[in-house]
Amino acid sequence: MMINMVWGRMKSFWKEEEGLGTLELLLIIVVILIIALLFKKEIMALITKLIASMNSKSEEFTK
Repeated sequence: MMINMVWGRMKSFWKEEEGLGTLELLLIIVVILIIALLFKKEIMALITKLIASMNSKSEEFTK
């Protein structure tokens, strides 16, 4: 009896339009976090390279 009630509520949650937007947003965030964790070293190297480039360009501009 209790399992049927819980199952029914889960089914109605999946069919509900408002809950679907929240679920999609949550899944997108999870995918972005997984990708960021997988490519953490490459992302950090790119950011470090960009900051170093900005620093050198700003030094050239101030001279």
